[in-house]
Order: sequence, then structure tokens, then C-alpha cells
Amino acid sequence: MDLIFVLEAAVVLGAIVMGTRSSGAGVGVWGGVGVFILVFVFGEAPGEPPVAAIGIILGVVTAAALMQAAGGIDWMVAMAAKVIERRPRQITVIAPLTAFAFCAGAGTGNIVYPLLPVIYDVSYRNGIRPSRPLTVTVVQSGIALAASPVSAAMAAMLTLTDVAPYDLGLAQILAITIPACVIGIVVTAVIMNRVGRELADDPEVQARIASGELAAPRTGGAAASAALTYTSRGRNSALTFLLGVLAIVAFGLFPDLRPSFTLDGETSQVDMTTTIILVMFVVGAIIIAVGRPKVGEVPSQSVFKAGMISAIALFGIAWLTATFIAAHEELIVSTVGSWVDSFTFVFAIAVFLVAAMTTSQSTATRTIVPIGLAAGLPAGVATGMWAGALGGVYTLPANGPQIAAANFDLTGTTKLGTKLLDHSFFVPMLIMSVTTVVVGAAIGAFF
Repeated sequence: MDLIFVLEAAVVLGAIVMGTRSSGAGVGVWGGVGVFILVFVFGEAPGEPPVAAIGIILGVVTAAALMQAAGGIDWMVAMAAKVIERRPRQITVIAPLTAFAFCAGAGTGNIVYPLLPVIYDVSYRNGIRPSRPLTVTVVQSGIALAASPVSAAMAAMLTLTDVAPYDLGLAQILAITIPACVIGIVVTAVIMNRVGRELADDPEVQARIASGELAAPRTGGAAASAALTYTSRGRNSALTFLLGVLAIVAFGLFPDLRPSFTLDGETSQVDMTTTIILVMFVVGAIIIAVGRPKVGEVPSQSVFKAGMISAIALFGIAWLTATFIAAHEELIVSTVGSWVDSFTFVFAIAVFLVAAMTTSQSTATRTIVPIGLAAGLPAGVATGMWAGALGGVYTLPANGPQIAAANFDLTGTTKLGTKLLDHSFFVPMLIMSVTTVVVGAAIGAFF
């Protein structure tokens, strides 16, 4: 392994570390700094910037933000709350699976925020330890984006695998990630349903009730979801967006639905990247018509802000890794390839660690997946392990959903901890990540 490779690898790692310390858009900025050093100091040719992935993110985020501005997210949350409240005794399984469906459909994990008080209310009123459904619901949002046709992480993954020689398109990716994620969620929920004392046997909870700090659980009464309201415009906007998601899946499942064109005598079919962007712009136009959102408020929507940060972070980091891999592809294939051949799960660990450091699924995708594919890891296996490894974003108790869940849980059973890894989300995160990685790799081996 030559000195130049080691020095440039140090630049890449240094840029990721500095970006992680800055967080948010800073990840992309430091990625750009890394590209500058590789090009201007080491004389490497600039790699291919992730234009296709950025295009998908812009198209999806625009439509999703229009939907949110019209009240579509409110409708989704209200519908999810109704599903959760129908089977209160099974909330530890029902809540995360319901949240998974809406996170995957909307392409964002932000939908869990307004669900958290509903989950707490239903679980506590039924004598169920709130930390169980709350932690599993939060953690599932880490892997749900791997099963979403319209997430930033999927945009990054699709532009890496839906090309020769891998030819693993959206339909194949979803066929791997959806069952792997669902199994991971169910296994985690079943195990977590036995973790911790029952509320009636928990001395800390009972002491709070006895002191009057916490009201005793009461069955019946008004549910938390009663406060969740939505408008017909919000409903129509959400349904329009979800129909757009289904249309994208259909175009992926049935390529013949996509038009072909002839250029310079060569006939080509419209690719999925272009299809996703165009469908989302049409969806956005329909939402403007049926939902009548205030378009000027779109940039202030949480979905839009999160999407723009993801786009910036993805651009810098993806450009950095593309430049590094293009300069040393032969060495990466021979060296890293031997590691992957001997210890396949090194790839999953690498994705997991980058996800933990950056708390960004899309950044972890564009940082590690290209290296794994270049090293010869089968695309299907890489996809399956990638889905579960994205759960690493909840390794540390520093994310918004974790903090929100702990604050909503008035019983104190959901804890952020004091020693980095002693928080309530760590164990379910490990269980869900490992289960999804193993199941995903097994399913991906058939593709």
C-alpha cells in the first residue's frame, strides 16, 4: 500500500471527522474541502459529482414540502394514530410498523415526532412500559429510509446500483430492504416487549405516582390523537404524494411503462433517476392545485430544510469518495476486496460507523457503498446489509427523535443516559440493525 494512498485516505477520513463535528451542511462543506486537497495538492482528477442523486432529492423534497405546507403530514400522522389506537395491547409491534409504513411512504423519519405523544398516551393508559414502543418506533426510522422509494438515502443508493454491471434497480432494492426491515422491526419489538419491569412493578414509576408527580394511568378518556387535526386539502395532498410514490414503484417494477427515445440513431429508455424527478414535479404541481399550499412557505417546512441539508452533505461527501475511488480503484479492489471476501460484514460495520458519526443515512451510503461495490461485494448483499447498518444513526443519544421521545415519556422509562451508550435506544438499535443486516444479506444473495 503506497504512501500517497495512505495520505489521501487520511484526507478522506479527516474530512468526514471534521464534517461530523460541524454536522448538518458542514458535512458537505468539509467534503468539498477534501476534494480541493485531493485535486490541488495531490493532483488527482476530480471525480464525478452526484448530480443524479441531488436531482432526485430536489424533486422529492420539493413535492414533499408542498405536501407538508398543505397539511399532508398532519393527515398522515392522524391516520397513523388511529391505526395505533385500534390495538393498544400490541402497541410495541403496531406502533413501529405503522410508523415504518408512513416513514417509507413520505421518505422522511420526521413523521415520528407527532406520533410520540400518541404512543406514550396509548401505552401508559394500557399499563404498558412506554419505553418499549417509543424506542422501537424511533429506531425504525433509521432503517425505514432504506425501504423508501423517495428518501435521500435511496436516491444515493439507486444512482450507485442501477448501473452496469450491477443493474440493481428500485424494484429489486425494495424487494430486499422492505422484508428485511419489517423482520428487523418485528424481532426487535418482540424482544423489547420483555425488556424492563412492568409499570406496576417499577419502583421509580410507582414512586412518581405516589408523590403526585405522575398521574396514575387511566383507561378510557380522551386519547392524545383527538388533538390531531387535518383538512381535506391536507388529505388530498398526502394521497397525491403517496400515489406518486406508487407510480414510481410501478415504473420500477414494469420498465416497459417508461418511454423510449432515439438519439443519434440509438434507442434508449428513460432511466429511473429521470423518472423519479419528473414524477415528483408532476406530483408537486397537482398538490399545488388540490392542496393549495402557500408556496412561499415551502422553504420553511421541516421536510424542505432537512432535504436541503441532506443534499449539501451528500454532494460534498459523494464527490470526495468518488474522487478518491477513481484515483485508487485498482488498489481498493485488491486490498479492501480481500477484506470483504474474508469478512463480509466489515462492510456493514463500516456503513454503521459512518452513519453513527454523521447521523446521516445518505452520507453513510455515498461514503461506504461505492467502496464495497468497487471491492467486489455483490450488489444484492451490499444492499441488504446497507439497510440494517443505517440504524447506526441512533448509536448516540443526540438525535431529535431520541430527545423528543425521552421528553414525552413522563414515566421516565425512556432515558438518554449519561455515558453515551447507556441510553434506552442502544439495545433496540443493535437488535434491529443486526437482524436487518443478516436477513437483508440473506435475501440480497438471491439478486
